[in-house]
Amino acid sequence: MAQSKSFSGRDMGIDLGTANTLVYVRGKGVVLNEPSVVAVNAADGGVLSVGSEAKETIGRTPSNIVAIRPLRDGVIADFEIAERMLRHFIKKVAGNRRFSRPRVVVCVPSGITGVERRAVIEAATQAGARQVHLIEEPMAAAIGAGLPVSEPTGGMVVDVGGGTTEVAVISLGGIVTARSVRTAGDAMDTAITSYVKKHYALAIGERTAEEIKMSIGSASPTASWTAAGLSALAKQLEKNDGLEDVGGDPEETQGLLPPDRFTIRGRDQVSGLPKTLELTADEVRHALTEPVDAIVMAVRQTLDETPPELAGDIMDRGIVLTGGGALLRGLDVRLSKELDIPVLVADEPLDCVAVGTGRCVENFASLRTVLDAQPGRLLGTGRL
Repeated sequence: MAQSKSFSGRDMGIDLGTANTLVYVRGKGVVLNEPSVVAVNAADGGVLSVGSEAKETIGRTPSNIVAIRPLRDGVIADFEIAERMLRHFIKKVAGNRRFSRPRVVVCVPSGITGVERRAVIEAATQAGARQVHLIEEPMAAAIGAGLPVSEPTGGMVVDVGGGTTEVAVISLGGIVTARSVRTAGDAMDTAITSYVKKHYALAIGERTAEEIKMSIGSASPTASWTAAGLSALAKQLEKNDGLEDVGGDPEETQGLLPPDRFTIRGRDQVSGLPKTLELTADEVRHALTEPVDAIVMAVRQTLDETPPELAGDIMDRGIVLTGGGALLRGLDVRLSKELDIPVLVADEPLDCVAVGTGRCVENFASLRTVLDAQPGRLLGTGRL
């Protein structure tokens, strides 16, 4: 592949996310954005597909094929599958040349343990990386969102991903205080699934719950779609063949009211037969109460631990929301109302972490201080 060969040997930044993996190539930007899913043949353990193709198989596979998400709650749950997935993505971007062993910066949650850190380093090394460095997710998100991380002023970033929500206060190139809670996009999907099961005795799958969340999910009854949020939603739903639920082309829907109903199909747990159900936005907002409350509490606790001088800076500058969860309608309104602090959604919330990781690759020397210890020392000492 000619395009792949042109990336050969180039350094990479990898946002290894629970829901999606993004790869940033030095000099090229974000060149890959695919779901963190691997379809495996249960009989011989062979990998059948990775990424977008594998996600299409979730909930639709025969008994001999298993769709696996190797990352759960922001960390590697299945090391072997994660290594194969990373190898596939790196090879897809860098090509098949044997000497193509790029230096890689991998983004990790701030709350992971030393064992989990070593698992990420080892997986990336075995996948073909020459040298592996780690950067904490909130720091990468702050860099990608354009916060002045090197200045002696406080900035707060809330990155709501698939498996974890990362909350951090950043100043002078370091994280002053941070909190990582394993409540994020996946927990919201689970909450919707549980609500439908409890109130309507209807079983729905992961993809259906995700589409409900993206289509009519909200954190505040007074929320409205922003143009950027609606455009990003339309792109996501287009990938899932659900664009018709938001009214078609994003350019034509930016001036419309958000949808307040969503038709779903699932299996009735009483009769065992397929059934159609219409959910309202109010019901989905009620279903999301618990995970949204957990995110608000994490931000509140982080602010409580913030030094007074930096807290004053945050009052002036506001809180920046990044990650896919930032697109949940009204999350910024809810946080601002609860905390009495301005809350802003980053321009490209889905790409902030990958872009921030990529900037560390582009400006490795100047941003070296925000990266983790040398891989060899980290592996050898076993320290956090």
